[in-house]
Amino acid sequence: MHTSHPGNVGAAARAMKVMGFHDLVLVAPRFADVLVREETVAMASGATDILAGARIVPDLAAALDGVTYACATAMTPRDFGPPTFSPRERFASLAGEGHRVAFVFGGERFGMANEDVYRCHACLSIPTDPAYGSLNLAQALQVLAYDWRQALGGFGVAPRTAPVDWADGVAVQGLLAHWQEALVQIGFLDPQVPRKLLPRLNQLANRALLSQEEVHILRGVARAVQKVAVKAAPKRVAED
Repeated sequence: MHTSHPGNVGAAARAMKVMGFHDLVLVAPRFADVLVREETVAMASGATDILAGARIVPDLAAALDGVTYACATAMTPRDFGPPTFSPRERFASLAGEGHRVAFVFGGERFGMANEDVYRCHACLSIPTDPAYGSLNLAQALQVLAYDWRQALGGFGVAPRTAPVDWADGVAVQGLLAHWQEALVQIGFLDPQVPRKLLPRLNQLANRALLSQEEVHILRGVARAVQKVAVKAAPKRVAED
């Protein structure tokens, strides 16, 4: 309501779009052309469809047309006002009540007027550090949009990598045998006095939960070590 910064309108549109919400209503903004201002469009970062579909209305009554449950967003509870909840506390049950819900934000400078808070069914207060509870308008909207989306079921997280092809016991033992050969070859492991090195390496491999690709890499390292050892062997003989 009465927003004065075009950047906040654009950032609010972006916050809504990423959470899958679309109905942006501005109550008497400072600038009549705020939806098309350069800063607004820039801060929307691609959420121009939200701006294109946004409505500008003269007062809160018009904004709440068709809304059956309105949530005020105010840090300070009002005397005689609606009950105050943390967002998640109220959203847990509100999501299943079948309402057409609206979240009402005040202007950047003065927040919500008492009479506007009184129109609402609940007041939401985002839990913040008591020493500093100042949230930018778009930041507060993003927090509420995320929590409301989660209450509605959320979005699935798409995997960004292919499923891991884990190495089985045979592959791990093959790796350890290969490393044993390489370590003996370079003189790091004395087969006569192994000092529990191989069991320790086995435990290391188990903790690492190696994939097949990682086993191939480590065996490639072992092969490279063996090649270097072979090249260095004649030099050592000559020096002896």
